Amino acid sequence: MQNETITVNVTETGQDMEVVVFSKHVNKIEVVLGEGVHSVKCELLPTVNGVGYAGSVMGREIVYLRTPEQVQDDIDVAEHDYRDSRRR
Repeated sequence: MQNETITVNVTETGQDMEVVVFSKHVNKIEVVLGEGVHSVKCELLPTVNGVGYAGSVMGREIVYLRTPEQVQDDIDVAEHDYRDSRRR
């Protein structure tokens, strides 16, 4: 099984970075930054205006620019059971 990665933006530097998704729900996305003993977990919560998710790790703010509706669509596609589909 391959780990899902998403691109987040570090607001202080403006750089984009790839992070591994630990768990993904509409109301919270947990991501892991780094690898091995240097890894850090971060919770991304929906912003007040609903245009993305934001969180803080080690004093730095990171932002994931997808709406909760887009995240729900991603979750639905990932959890779709193709074995249950019937031929027409």
